[in-house]
Amino acid sequence: MAHRTSVVWDDEFTAYNFGPSHPMAPVRLDLTTRLARALGVLDHVDLLSPQAATDEVLATVHDPHYIAAVRAASADPMAADVHRGLGTEDDPAFPGMHEASARIAQGTLDLCRQVLTGETDHGVNFCGGMHHAMRTHASGFCIYNDIAVGIQWLLDNGAQRVAYVDIDVHHGDGVEKIFWNDPRVLTISVHENGQHLFPGTGWPSDIGGPSARGSAANVALPPGTGDAAWLRSIESVVPPLVRAFDPDVLVTQHGCDTHMHDPLAHLTITMDAQRRAHETLHDLAHEAADGRWVALGGGGYELVDVVPRSWTHLTAIAAHVPVPAQARVPQEWLDHVEATMGRSAPTRMGDLPEESLPIWVQPWSMGHNPESPIDRAIMATRQAVFSHHGLDPWFD
Repeated sequence: MAHRTSVVWDDEFTAYNFGPSHPMAPVRLDLTTRLARALGVLDHVDLLSPQAATDEVLATVHDPHYIAAVRAASADPMAADVHRGLGTEDDPAFPGMHEASARIAQGTLDLCRQVLTGETDHGVNFCGGMHHAMRTHASGFCIYNDIAVGIQWLLDNGAQRVAYVDIDVHHGDGVEKIFWNDPRVLTISVHENGQHLFPGTGWPSDIGGPSARGSAANVALPPGTGDAAWLRSIESVVPPLVRAFDPDVLVTQHGCDTHMHDPLAHLTITMDAQRRAHETLHDLAHEAADGRWVALGGGGYELVDVVPRSWTHLTAIAAHVPVPAQARVPQEWLDHVEATMGRSAPTRMGDLPEESLPIWVQPWSMGHNPESPIDRAIMATRQAVFSHHGLDPWFD
């Protein structure tokens, strides 16, 4: 059967811009779109250009006083309320901040609406994934939590259960906190250990509020974690929990700052492992959520070598036209990067040589090694959460 995929994009999404020295440079979005277009991926999707979400929509997950503070800082950056996380080093205020952030939120909501109603099968918003934004304040480069806005809309419009999976290198703390005590939402975050990385949260013992025990799962990985171990941590925790939860919709966040070249974190993941993770979550959506999948961007601060390739892979997978890891990057895109960024870009869509693929990952069913820090992290999560879903933490 033909599959339908919607992607949020127009050039105005680069207006989410914290300034020239900020790590979250909007050029990463422009380069992603240009690469996806050059590879023909965008020929297979419908592009959405949403308006800004209304204050009423934003208030489904954000405090109205916070929304008012964002509006005030947007009109006059000098009026930014640092007590609400605005005007800080991480989240500097800029003119038009409210509108730019609210458009991202509406984009994710529109995808959730299309997926739930069957208008489309998969939705991609690589401009979104703002998982750190809290109900009352900005945090970690995130103003409005588009993920929570979308999930809340799903719950308010007929979805009984929504599973959220976050593979960004940073803990998906904002989404987890907003739905902490809601048993209708399962949040799973696979991230670098909070002892070493912002936001310093996301421990295996964090499993949800008193009315929703087992609704949160956190895999906290040590610095230096590589491809096979990272994929093992995803594949040993995420699919069993999502299958058991039986969601109506799967929402995923694909921050690509897990990559070995990302300047803000300490994992050693290749493009090829990221591509496989995207495929794993896509396959899981078909298996566990009848194909209803909303995939979002997030972190990623290697602007040329990593973000455009990773999110082009994500978009291509969602469009059912996957790009091989060994595919050549189009010369027109390489020329554009050279002309605008003054640097060379990778010439292949993957990092590893062909003889190293596919990445071999030991399944949990083959046993685990208690001396391995990766397996200890996985087991800690499985022991904390699996029994709440009728699963055995020791065996698949």
